[in-house]
Amino acid sequence: MTVSNQNSYISYTGNGSTSAYAWPFKLYAGGDLKVYTVVTATGVATLQTSGGGGTYDYTVAYNAVTEAWTVTLNNNLPNTHKLYLTRVMDLEQTVDYIEGDAFPATAHEDALDKIVLTQQQQQEQLNRAFKLDQVNTGTTVDIATIVSERSGKVLGFDPSGNLIATQEIGTYKGNWAASTAYKARALVKDTSTNNIFLCNTDHTSSGSQPLTSNTDSAKWDLIVDAAYAATQATNAANSATAAANSANAAAGSANTASGHATTATTQAGTATTKAGEAAASANAAAASAASAASHFDNFDDLYLGSKSVEPSADNDGDALTEGDLYFNSNSGKLRIYSSGQWKDAAVDTSAFAQAGFSIAMAVAL
Repeated sequence: MTVSNQNSYISYTGNGSTSAYAWPFKLYAGGDLKVYTVVTATGVATLQTSGGGGTYDYTVAYNAVTEAWTVTLNNNLPNTHKLYLTRVMDLEQTVDYIEGDAFPATAHEDALDKIVLTQQQQQEQLNRAFKLDQVNTGTTVDIATIVSERSGKVLGFDPSGNLIATQEIGTYKGNWAASTAYKARALVKDTSTNNIFLCNTDHTSSGSQPLTSNTDSAKWDLIVDAAYAATQATNAANSATAAANSANAAAGSANTASGHATTATTQAGTATTKAGEAAASANAAAASAASAASHFDNFDDLYLGSKSVEPSADNDGDALTEGDLYFNSNSGKLRIYSSGQWKDAAVDTSAFAQAGFSIAMAVAL
């Protein structure tokens, strides 16, 4: 007989009242069938046993008249389950041609049919596999053979479009909670510190926050140190306020000195003493202005302003220092220099905007 273009599997959904299910495709032996039951809600699949005594183990029967195969489970399949029947034949050729014997037409046709059936079986598996299409420009599908280079990572693509083991990708699970099953690479928020952690080991959580001192602390990796960023942001805000106050005081002193100088000029002929006092006031104002300039320079070295790329030095060309800040105009984020690298800093930038405005007004005056 011929073999039509057919599937090598079929699926059914249980209804609570049926235990017998048909296999509508060609089959040479009941043992060539694999029977799986799947819990619909969780996707958990279980390979059942032919002739076993389990709840959904099964028997396979063949009707020679109708040439129909039937799989009968030990119990009716509930509507919470699905049934998958798949043909998995051994990849072998069992026909032996004896020289001089009559041509074994039936056996030969069976052998050809089995070749097609195994090809259909393998094609069904290929259809469910990840693969590159024929016009793909990637040059290789090889993955790093060293375990440490791919452990805990996921598949990705390099700039040439080739498969690689790349950085971890986490799934955000919200706020951390006790008695919760967490999988590796789950991301959670520690609400006691606002820190973000990455789970490195499957486990059910216990204990309490903060996670840095939790009984399962070794199963979490710190990703975002929000507590440190908040402290640095507060320090930066305080420095900005102090610099603004100093600038305002310097501006006031400069205005006062200017008024004294004008008065001294008009009364220079009769008020030499007043001129001396005015000169002293002018010197004091100059010292205040110098102090303000120093404060502003310090602030300018701490807060580098708005930039489109990460600076490698401060505004004076000096080396970056711990706690330096700048506003990234591309991402719209405040960045802080810590441990030799720039990091996102969680901070309300409205205070910086006000401080910047005050400084600009002071310089204009």
